[in-house]
This record gives sequence, structure tokens and C-alpha cells, in this order.
Amino acid sequence: MQLAISKGFDPRALTLGETLELAAELKLPVSDVVIAEAGNRDGLTPSEVLDAVEKAFEHNLQALETGLTTGSSFLFGTVAQELAEHDFGKKLFEDDFINRALVYTLAAQIGNHTVGLNPCAGTGDACPYTGLLRAIMETEDREQALRAAAVMLKVGTMFQAGKTTTGCNMEGLGAGAAAVAAALVELGGGSPATLGRAVVLALSPTIAVPCTPRVMVAGLCATHIGVAILDGALAARLALLTNIPVMVPVDVMIAMAGAVHPISADSVVPVVIEYLQPFFKVNPQVEAYTDSQAKSQEAAATIRSTTKARDEARCLARTANPITAPFGEVVVGGSSQAVGSPANAARIAHELARGRITRVIVELAPELFVRRGINVPSILMAAVYGAHTGDSAMYGQVMDRLQSREVAIEVVKAALPHLQRITIEATEGGSMVDAFNQGGGRLIIRDARPSRAEALAAAKRLNIVVVSEKE
Repeated sequence: MQLAISKGFDPRALTLGETLELAAELKLPVSDVVIAEAGNRDGLTPSEVLDAVEKAFEHNLQALETGLTTGSSFLFGTVAQELAEHDFGKKLFEDDFINRALVYTLAAQIGNHTVGLNPCAGTGDACPYTGLLRAIMETEDREQALRAAAVMLKVGTMFQAGKTTTGCNMEGLGAGAAAVAAALVELGGGSPATLGRAVVLALSPTIAVPCTPRVMVAGLCATHIGVAILDGALAARLALLTNIPVMVPVDVMIAMAGAVHPISADSVVPVVIEYLQPFFKVNPQVEAYTDSQAKSQEAAATIRSTTKARDEARCLARTANPITAPFGEVVVGGSSQAVGSPANAARIAHELARGRITRVIVELAPELFVRRGINVPSILMAAVYGAHTGDSAMYGQVMDRLQSREVAIEVVKAALPHLQRITIEATEGGSMVDAFNQGGGRLIIRDARPSRAEALAAAKRLNIVVVSEKE
């Protein structure tokens, strides 16, 4: 660990990024650095570290076996037994390793509901950790399995330290997916850089995902903990088998997950509770002791929330596209919201301008401004040339073409969320479209020059979907 000290790292408390950096420089497997760190921290030899890792899983593996054979969950029933009987006669997936890891993960959760689990960030991520380890132990020798488990726990304990409130983004799904990805890359002989890419890929779709209210609803948690295996496996295989570019450092991704975590608990979880509390599993014996007034209030809230949800679903059904014409116009650049909607605002502004265009001012809300690398080319090709959002040839050429054309261009960060304001100055009459961003290339036109009415008419001619504030 002298290299760690020379770099200013704490050799007993390495970040995951520091761990990968050391492994890369020393040309060692990531597990070697993880094991050395643990030995340095606890005064253990490498073999003693692996023994300790194995012992840490002792109870959870027993709980998994209970879920696989005799256990029954108040939320899952006996689903693991049903899938495992007759030598996994009912397969979730044809990939035998992934199938076993999934079934064992579900079994661990049933064991959690029956005899309990030792938690890491929570008992949620202990399920995929235990399920994956059981599957690895059936295919690899002890040392390889425990090395993969050591890497998995290195990732998991980072989430354990970061979990401060409710949320599957820092427990079963988020922590599970990231740790599973790391373990599978280690098992597959991937480089430290590959492992880092896999963790970032696995973690990305889990950011801000809540779970705690859902674990009171029958069945729903099965896909949370199951997707941890699938997400982690996909991320690992992408990283191992391709050169997919991943530019975010792993420490940044984990730190972001921790920062978003309490915000999700404060903002997302209450909404989930509002919609799903009517479907929480209840214990009749507990309900016998529960305050009757509180139960009456919950019953009234159930009626209100289910009625509200039905009304909202009907609104969605009324405004949804027919399945015979489900898709909007083609958008080049990767996002119909970040690219298509502001580009369509620019198309309208181009339609309203008169004469030679001399200046274009692009004002974008913060969430659009940070994605300017993909949306500004589309906005400018629409504003200056009137190009359609699906013009891929123009999208690839527009920035070069504009260098030889005398058009002043400004790209400005606006303070107002969702705003996309395109202003064009032209020799015979300029234009401006002030709009709010909507998905699918749609927009809300708030104001325009020469007039909002002319902008709406132009949008109709261009087949651009404009929605009202209510929609």
C-alpha cells in the first residue's frame, strides 16, 4: 500500500476510483487491491480476508436455502420454490447462470421475509449479493468466488456508507446492480477500467429510484432485486465485450447517487405512497390494535387516490396517439425532448423570419443548456436553414457550414426551467419563439414574434405538435 500512501490515499479507506487506479498502475486484479486494503485495515492475511468474506455470507446463504425450500413470503409467496423445483424446470431466462442468480436472489428475499438477512446498505442489496454468490459458487472454485464476492462487497459497503434514508437507488436496485456488475467483471477477468465502466453503466438507470413504499405491495420488489442482477449483468457484458465509451468517473457516479438519494426520499417517495398505499399488505392482528380514526382516514384517502388515478389514466388514454400512428417525426441527435422540441421551436422561428438571417440567439433552460452538444446543431440547422429534425446529413454538417456563413450565433443559459427561446434577426423581419419543452418533439408556445397566432399557424404547416399548458 506504499503507492496508495504516496498518492495521498488512505490505504485503509480507499474510494472505488482510488482502488481501480491502484490496480491499474500495479497491473493487478481489482480483488488484490480490495483484499490488501481489508488486510491493512483489519490486520489480516489475504487468506484470512477471504475467510472473513465467506463467513460474512454464512447466515444469508442459509436464509437463501430456506427461501428455496421451505420458506414463504407474505409478499412473494413461494415463487423461488416454484422456479427451482424439478432442477429449475421453469426458466426465467435460458442463460443458466443468470437464471440461477435470479432465482437465488428471489429465494434470498423470501428468506429475508422468513428468517431475516444480514443487511449491507440494507437487506435489499444483500439479496442480489447472496444470490449471485450462490450462483458463482456453483460454477467457480472457492477462491475465485470469494474474490468476486470481495469486490462486490467493496462496492456494496460504499453504498452502505451513503445510504441515509429510504430508497432503492442506494440499496437493493442501485447498490445491487453496481456491485453485481463489479463482481462479474472481476470474474470475467476485466481490467480495472472495465470494472469502473461497468459500475457506472449499471448505476445510471437506478438514480433516484425509491423502493420503501413498494416493499409493502405484494410482488413489486421482485423486479427491483431481480433487475439488480439483470442490470449488473448487462453492464458487465457491455463493458467486457465492447468499447462503449463511459466518461463519468466511478466516484462521481457513486457520489451523485448519494446526493440524489435524500432528494428522492423527500420528493418521490411521498408520491409513491399516495398512489400505492391502498395496496399495502396489512397484518389483521396488527390492525386490531391500530387507531380506528387513522384507519378511517386511510380508507377515505384510498377512495380519493384510486379515483384520481383512474381520472388521470383516462386523460392519458384520451390524449394518447392511436397505435396506427404512434410515433412523432424523426429526431437526429438522441433525444426527442432535449433535441427535437427546441429544434422544432427553431423551425417555427425560421418559418416566421423574412430575408437573410444575420443573427440567431438560442436561450435554453439549464437542463437543456447542459445538453447543448447534441441540441445546438439541430437548433441551428432548423433556425438558419429550416432543416427538419430528421435531416441527418445536415445535422452532421451544420456546424462546419455555419463557419463560412456570416451569421452571429449566441447560446445562452436561461434561468427558467423548460424554456427554449429562439430569436432570429433577419434583413426583412426577425422572429422569436418562446416555448416550453415537451417530450416527443412537442412544445408549448408561450409567446412569439410577429405573433403567437402566426407561430401556431406555422407549427400547423410544419406538422409540429403544440400542446396546451393543461396537457
